[in-house]
Amino acid sequence: MSSAWLLPEHIADVLPAQARAIEELRRELLDMARTYGCELVMPPMLEHLESLLSGTGHALDLKTFKLVDQLSGRSLGLRADTTPQVARIDAHLLNRAGVTRLCYCGPVLHTRPEGLNATREPLQFGIEIYGHAGLEADLEVQELALDAVHRAGLTDVALDLGDARIVRGVLAGQDLTPAAVSELVAALATKDGATLARLTASLPEAVRASLQALLTLYGGIEVLDRARSLLPKNALIDAALDDLQWLAKHLQQTHPDARLGFDLADLTGYAYYSGVRFALYAAGSSDAVLRGGRYDEVGAVFGRRRPAVGFSVDLKTLVALSPVSPLRAAVRAPWGEDATLRGAIRRLRENGETVVCMLPGHEHEGDEFDCDRELAQVVGQWVVRAL
Repeated sequence: MSSAWLLPEHIADVLPAQARAIEELRRELLDMARTYGCELVMPPMLEHLESLLSGTGHALDLKTFKLVDQLSGRSLGLRADTTPQVARIDAHLLNRAGVTRLCYCGPVLHTRPEGLNATREPLQFGIEIYGHAGLEADLEVQELALDAVHRAGLTDVALDLGDARIVRGVLAGQDLTPAAVSELVAALATKDGATLARLTASLPEAVRASLQALLTLYGGIEVLDRARSLLPKNALIDAALDDLQWLAKHLQQTHPDARLGFDLADLTGYAYYSGVRFALYAAGSSDAVLRGGRYDEVGAVFGRRRPAVGFSVDLKTLVALSPVSPLRAAVRAPWGEDATLRGAIRRLRENGETVVCMLPGHEHEGDEFDCDRELAQVVGQWVVRAL
């Protein structure tokens, strides 16, 4: 019989040191988002299942916990991703004609972990821009993403760029089922040339050659010139390569410390993204710490096909990769019933100081705070002095 206090697999309590770091980063990133003009929204943790999964595809359906509403008898879902909810808010509740910048931060739940050591309860922070189809919005979102990881203290940051339109351009005119496309995309993403050759055996030689070429199209900015020579000339591919070139030029100017890379076969989220997609990597992690891109179709199911671009990141992952933050400076104070002592403590707290009262019998505790000062009585007055 298992112990009652054990938690489900890949679900964990967040203890004080990590909780403090996560909360401080959450506040930092929300304040950062506001400086860009983003408005905070707080979607509910659960919704009717048909709304929560509208237009999101099979992958999100498998990630979503489902239950029955005891009030209505309808099926509900616990959100596994916040973006569809924000798209619903933009489409139906705000219903604005112009540009809308929204941000959010809250837990999501996954039925299965995304990696061996991943949590099934990420704390998802995200930013979305609705209403602008131009590259200016893509650039703003990518700069926000870079700012976010820098504020988290991550180093050796690399931004990897790609575009969902490239594969769509290569496959244009081919009569393939969604399942067949998914298999092709999976083979490209894992750079499995043998499987790709088997899956494309019945396709025209030019298409097969282009798909095999994609497996080699990763690296620095030179990848774009190689892609122009190896891939067919069509509007989708040309537009995608032009857009990637434009974004690279501006990102190199604004964030010269970030390494830019391109992987035209990385199609993570292929069914979701409609254009440029990106991923951020940092020292200490073999997987992307943040992903985003353009998904202009996300609001279509809600009756408004609005241009949309954004990113999301798990703050628990960011904090795990971030440098350990120092303990917060605090004032140690004795516990007592003296009115002047209690008044002095209250005034310090009103001024933003952390004051840790040493309760009787626990005078040497205060693990989560660096008590570098103490409140002491000197000549009848309570004063703060260095320890």
